[in-house]
Amino acid sequence: MNYFLIAGEASGDLHASNLMRSLKQLDTHADFRFFGGDLMASQGGTLVKHYREMAFMGILPVIMNARTILNNMEICKNEIVAYRPDAVILIDYPGFNLKIAQFVKTRLNIPVFYYISPKVWAWKEYRVKSFRKYVDEMLCILPFEVEFFKKHDYRVHYVGNPSVDAIEQREYKDETFAGFIAANALPDRPIIALLAGSRKQEISANLPAMLEAVRGFDDYQFIVAGAPGIEPEFYDQFTKGLPLRVLLNQTYRILAQSQAALVTSGTATLETALLNIPQVVCYRTPVPRLSYWAFKNILHTPFISLVNLICNREVVKELFAKFFTVDNIRKELTQLLHVKNYRKNMLESYAEMRRILGGTGASDRAAKVIVDKLCGK
Repeated sequence: MNYFLIAGEASGDLHASNLMRSLKQLDTHADFRFFGGDLMASQGGTLVKHYREMAFMGILPVIMNARTILNNMEICKNEIVAYRPDAVILIDYPGFNLKIAQFVKTRLNIPVFYYISPKVWAWKEYRVKSFRKYVDEMLCILPFEVEFFKKHDYRVHYVGNPSVDAIEQREYKDETFAGFIAANALPDRPIIALLAGSRKQEISANLPAMLEAVRGFDDYQFIVAGAPGIEPEFYDQFTKGLPLRVLLNQTYRILAQSQAALVTSGTATLETALLNIPQVVCYRTPVPRLSYWAFKNILHTPFISLVNLICNREVVKELFAKFFTVDNIRKELTQLLHVKNYRKNMLESYAEMRRILGGTGASDRAAKVIVDKLCGK
């Protein structure tokens, strides 16, 4: 069968590539065409548009790139019409993908599967009606999403979380600290990891404060985990002249060898917890006090980090909006590094989170739902 997939960012590229691998195991004639990235391309098929040309975040960047976004959407629609796939599979990226779902169902009547539900439970609950109308099967990766959709009389599947699989199947899983620092010509000092986001806007907003916050932790070395799709030169404006390293395409390796991490909210917070690394969640917002008011009064969620949402309580400190300050980041990092019980409690809560998520096999379960549906089972 033919599958058209759309992933608009790095994490979607990762999880879509694993789904493609699982689909090939169930469907030996699987053929793919997609908007995505290098990891998806490694599974075969035709890459139509790279997510680097699609990743616009925030109101102003979206407005400034509106023509590009509309052009990408037209290209996508035309590719689907020409390819005539047996299924369209959407991976997160809701602003773009929901419009594609509407087009596919109303104009082409091709089955639409949504893998990795958009976070409509946070602030766009009204969109559930559109998902029910245009998406045949919603495949969720967070346990609490099932109850949310059930409340709206929308039957969905919980297939497990693909980050569990990604962490379990990662390269260098058994690497030692000595092996890691030798491979990267690093000094023999404990590591603090800095994960400032996957988009340029996020990195520009978060990394300078992170770098300032770690000043004075002289017994440690600092490593910035370079995001996929971001050219190395982009980091130079923030890190030039500082005693640290930027390592590309080694995020899991860096985290696994770290004593603590400063992490911009997103999938990285979950991955850091799955690797059992204490963390501070840092996320700068424009107009901090107004942003915090909006979070408390408009959003329908008590937390911004996946770790806290899954456990339904504060496990990791969320320093965002008006709480995002260099002093607050520094104080929390000190707690994680030097207060044993504080660190121990966080790691014990990580174990609880892993039990809630369940084991590996998310991609396989998602692929089975898709193939069974297409085969009429």
